[in-house]
Amino acid sequence: MAVLVASGAVAVGSGAPASAADCGYLFDDFHYNSSADAALTANGWTPRGYSGGPGVAGATWSPANITFPSSNGDKVAQLTAYTDGTAAGTGHAELYSTQKRYLEGTYASRIRFADAPASGPDGDHINETFFTISPLNGDLDPTYSELDISEYLPNGGWGETGPINYQTTWYTYRNEPWYADNLHSSQRSGLDGWHDLVAQVANGHVVYYIDGVQVGDHGGKYFPRQTMTINWNLWFIDLAAHTGGKSTYVQQVDWVLFAKNQVLAPAQAASRAAGYRSGGTAFLDTVASSGTCSNPPASQPPTGPTSGPPSSPPTSQPPATGCSDAPEWAFGAVYLGGALVKHEKSRYGDPNGPASGQGRHLWRARYWTQGSEPGWTEQWQDLGPC
Repeated sequence: MAVLVASGAVAVGSGAPASAADCGYLFDDFHYNSSADAALTANGWTPRGYSGGPGVAGATWSPANITFPSSNGDKVAQLTAYTDGTAAGTGHAELYSTQKRYLEGTYASRIRFADAPASGPDGDHINETFFTISPLNGDLDPTYSELDISEYLPNGGWGETGPINYQTTWYTYRNEPWYADNLHSSQRSGLDGWHDLVAQVANGHVVYYIDGVQVGDHGGKYFPRQTMTINWNLWFIDLAAHTGGKSTYVQQVDWVLFAKNQVLAPAQAASRAAGYRSGGTAFLDTVASSGTCSNPPASQPPTGPTSGPPSSPPTSQPPATGCSDAPEWAFGAVYLGGALVKHEKSRYGDPNGPASGQGRHLWRARYWTQGSEPGWTEQWQDLGPC
């Protein structure tokens, strides 16, 4: 599973403290004037304005439903959704990163969930979210990646009476007929108020936290296979529970932090966000300029039950020079940067499933990795067929 250390962040693949191997950060404190603020789009965010799912068919998704009021003395991003019980009278809200460029690392956001509407009758099946996602390129797309870091249903929905909160890690899905291939965890308790949500995406596992408490650990084939966008949205699952009049719900986002290719404990993520704020940094983006940390200094990999001694490679990773002496890739083995393996990638991104038919290739580890299949994750460089 992803590894926590008490004193500093760990760079995925190097084990070096974040201060020594800055792989890049995104931080935003959401100090904008409106959804039309040029700085919002310049900093890489898009307020959704196109129609479609999820939620109530025919509902409106409007940039006007994204505002930036003050809360507790600081600006926040606020999502507003409303309904009068009809599709035409229903509005949803979504804010997402314009670029699809986030994969391994630590995602964190401080979010205020609401159990009751800001106005109007209560009881609607509202979904309050924080997630990352890639496009679905056709039914059962084997490269589809989605991490629902939190889907909070204060009044239930999907057959639940609520309150219930989900973390869901997706492999793929099909709309018609509906088929979902995912793992999920859930908490059947109210989350009204502010909460720190964290997802550590590293070493073949996605580990989820709420307020520093681990609430999920998903891995295997469900580990994301391509870069994703960062999203928040607020939408009605259906209108079945609406009782009349107009109901308006809000969800607030205080800040967001992404640490590329680094495992941050929840307290470390919150501390870094607080440091940016106290230092007067309202926005920072070094995700692209800081590189991938694919050539880290020699150091001990993150400690764990399967890692080898710091002074030598794991016993499952003998030195190799090419196809003739490279070992077969093994899911549970630990590989250091530069290690060579032979492997025929799977057809659907499931190492236990059918092979692709492309034959064995030689692969070089870009950095410390475990549980990431060559051909489906960026940890491995394809050196050609054997």
